[in-house]
Amino acid sequence: MKVGLLTGGGDCPGLNAVIRAVVQRVTNEGGTCVGLLEGWRGLVQKLTLDLDTNLTDGIIAKGGTILGSSRTNPFKNPESDLPALRANFKELGLDALVAIGGDDTLGVAHRLHKEFNLPTIGVPKTIDNDLMVTDFTFGFDTAVNIVTECVDRLRTTTESHRRIQVVETMGRHAGWIACFSGIAVAADYILVPEVPIDMPHVIDVLKRRRAGGKHYGIVVVSEGAKFPDKGIVTLEAESDAFGHARLGGVGNVVADQIEKQTGFETRCVVLGHLQRGGPPSAYDRVLATRFGLAAGNLVLQKRFGTMVALSGTKIIETTLADGVAATKTLDLSYYNEAAAFFR
Repeated sequence: MKVGLLTGGGDCPGLNAVIRAVVQRVTNEGGTCVGLLEGWRGLVQKLTLDLDTNLTDGIIAKGGTILGSSRTNPFKNPESDLPALRANFKELGLDALVAIGGDDTLGVAHRLHKEFNLPTIGVPKTIDNDLMVTDFTFGFDTAVNIVTECVDRLRTTTESHRRIQVVETMGRHAGWIACFSGIAVAADYILVPEVPIDMPHVIDVLKRRRAGGKHYGIVVVSEGAKFPDKGIVTLEAESDAFGHARLGGVGNVVADQIEKQTGFETRCVVLGHLQRGGPPSAYDRVLATRFGLAAGNLVLQKRFGTMVALSGTKIIETTLADGVAATKTLDLSYYNEAAAFFR
């Protein structure tokens, strides 16, 4: 059996651990693997890298993806890209394809299986933790730890200068990173996409904290947080191949309003791609490895049109259709627990 692997969308700590595990599982059963470079572009343009256990054995601690990535969507130019993709799949002699990615990448894998019966298997990947059917995705734990470390470092200078520090995290439609990291750093306020921004309450909390003797403040805000009368704040009007605008800027808007309404010096830090970079945490290395081994098993069992997921502590099989059915927003029970600290 010859298996293709690709990584699509934003890079994420743990991708290489998945690649390593799939290659190991398939190789153990006498199969071979080939990497398709730069996401779906690799299959459209026939960009490949032969994968074996010698090459992949030492990559578990490496961030990013050795295969490269892109936001190429073959359904964006179906007249040219889809025939090329299918022809290259056949020319490469592939028996299965493991797509490692978020809802966009897995959505393409689902459509290819549904519309062309391409033998695809999915592995969920997103630091935002916003994929359905899986409790957590690898990369999320690393991102939360990075945000926590960054805020811990910002805290000392913020306190020294008696400032308010607004920290903008990733999280387009789901506030998992902002909520979990906000709890971890004892933020004075957390703003997430699922709960409209209540600036009067934010201002009240910060003023009460200052009057009570706290000389600084930390506000963690997800990039997708919204004001009640406005849409999502974006950096530019153009969208990517999957129709996503580039988000960013809400942190600066919040910081500006805080400074104007409180008189406290306020700064904003946008962590951006720092949250994606560097080596994965131990938890993410283990989860990604388990996902990769399970995906390899699904390939060997020819359980195509499916994907792996985490349910509790168990790795389970589910369908690609269910995995991309909707965005998993933040479980508000976590936010309600966090809100006990900024009533």
